[in-house]
Amino acid sequence: MSFINYSSREINCKIVYYGPGLCGKTTNLQFIYKKTNPQARGKMISLATETDRTLFFDFLPLSLGDIRGFKTRFHLYTVPGQVFYDASRKLILKGVDGVVFVADSQVERMEANSESFDNLRLNLSDQGYDLDKIPLVIQYNKRDLPNVVSMEELQKALNLRNVPAFEAVAPEGVGVFETLKAIAKMVLIELRKGTGA
Repeated sequence: MSFINYSSREINCKIVYYGPGLCGKTTNLQFIYKKTNPQARGKMISLATETDRTLFFDFLPLSLGDIRGFKTRFHLYTVPGQVFYDASRKLILKGVDGVVFVADSQVERMEANSESFDNLRLNLSDQGYDLDKIPLVIQYNKRDLPNVVSMEELQKALNLRNVPAFEAVAPEGVGVFETLKAIAKMVLIELRKGTGA
């Protein structure tokens, strides 16, 4: 859950990008980082393994407003996509305030999307979170490829809660900031409920 730093007057929120391997989680974070004002962001940290990597950086958005005089700093994380990094995924979900599930729109990746979504639910549950209650946004990435599943099918398969969902082409930035703004807004609404602001 969010961490309050009283000396810097900041509320720190953790947003985790979750999804199957090679779905575009890293590409999302790299695009956001590249387009974020250098004065408003921290360093991007990459923890690389042999076949995957976890990215992390934080930023202080200038337009989302204060909560009781505190600025909001968002810490964005990706999880490793491969299943054998499950322990890392669980660790990264610790203290999460909101989740972006990045789905790969390609027909042949539908099973991987479903497995990853089920894994997200299980790992959140292990941490004491309920996927049906935590702020969640779904991004359907790779919409520019020729062999994609229809939006209707994707929604039916993955968006049972009817949360905000966005079509995306992450390398071009299509849908990237829309996704981020939607999850940031949901996290802030939850924060305000908690503080009575």
